[in-house]
Amino acid sequence: MKNMMKLFLAGAAIVGLSGSAHAEDKPTIEIMSSWTSGGEAAALNVIKTEFEKRGGVWKDFSIAGFGAADAAFQNRIVAGDAPGAKQGVIGLAAADFINQGLFNPIDDVAAAGKWADALPKSIHDLITYDGKVYLSPTGAHGESWIFYSKEAFEKAGISQEPKTWDELFADFDKLKAAGMVPVAWGGQPWQQTKVFNMILLSQVGIDGFLKIYVDKDKSPVSVEGVKKTLEILGKLRGYVDAGAAGRNWNDATAMLITAKAGVQFMGDWAKGEFTVAGKEPGKDYGCMIVPESKGMVYIADALWFPKTGKAETDKAQKLLAEVVMDPAIQVEFALKKGSVPMRSDVDKSKLDVCAQKGVELMAAGAIVPDQAIVLTPQQVGALDDFVDEYWSGGSNDAAAAAENFFAIFE
Repeated sequence: MKNMMKLFLAGAAIVGLSGSAHAEDKPTIEIMSSWTSGGEAAALNVIKTEFEKRGGVWKDFSIAGFGAADAAFQNRIVAGDAPGAKQGVIGLAAADFINQGLFNPIDDVAAAGKWADALPKSIHDLITYDGKVYLSPTGAHGESWIFYSKEAFEKAGISQEPKTWDELFADFDKLKAAGMVPVAWGGQPWQQTKVFNMILLSQVGIDGFLKIYVDKDKSPVSVEGVKKTLEILGKLRGYVDAGAAGRNWNDATAMLITAKAGVQFMGDWAKGEFTVAGKEPGKDYGCMIVPESKGMVYIADALWFPKTGKAETDKAQKLLAEVVMDPAIQVEFALKKGSVPMRSDVDKSKLDVCAQKGVELMAAGAIVPDQAIVLTPQQVGALDDFVDEYWSGGSNDAAAAAENFFAIFE
């Protein structure tokens, strides 16, 4: 009996070793991501499921809050322990790592998949450095959206979307009178900057926005545009609740889902939270570009591929890049995330009414880049600090603040 047991254990050990060896042969990758909310996690799972279906092994390393995730990523880079992939935005932050030789190129995957033909030229240019593709784009987000609770609007007697800022503030008064919080505010610096930018675009237009952020234009026209933006931003303080400070964006979205608040200024990723809650666009909630805006601010997400020195990780990175840019995955990801597919050759018929509006604006070129695309990480931080100081400080001196705004570029 003892001999039989020894043989059994020896056989089990051999099977276990061969199973482990087989697992090690599979392309294995650790993903660092800040996509932890319901909609974000559901979208990331679309990529994970397909990656595993194609034989990959997925190891998740999620950190809530992209600021915290970025800091953790930098620490691991410095420590020589980079993850196999990092979810981040397309822009100067990624360029810093690429210029230091810390990322692997995936231009062979891009060439095989003809990404240059499938992506808008502006996006393809942003993922290409010195002739090589380094980033795999997952989707684009519009950041000029106002989402509103249909139930809250009905209770307040609001029958149509406001066309001007004056009309919007009048609707806020109706929501307040009906006992609801007019604006579900996410009191974190990055969220406040998003609102600043969407207001700025409505005040200075597409050319004016690009002059300020790209050309660093300090002309009287630009200063006046910033002043008007700050006046509107300051007026919003009177329509948020006492618990707004520090609130996460998805918690603010939940206030709309439960009809405790009327509107939320947020990027279209907020739709993912509505979807998880079983709410339908056009039926349970509405979406509109902020009043008086002729376009929208956009940001584009991508997966970054750090060098790890591991051949199996390199193989997994290429597989993951292929999965992310698969046309069907782009659509399914967008439906969960609330984003717009980056590929121009996908089936757009499945997209919701809000996404269709975003697609129209992008197709028309009525878009401007988020500050993270055109500013350095240091300048982005300075902008967040500027807006937060104005908002939290309660200043009403928009003219003086507008003059100080341009110091963020110095």
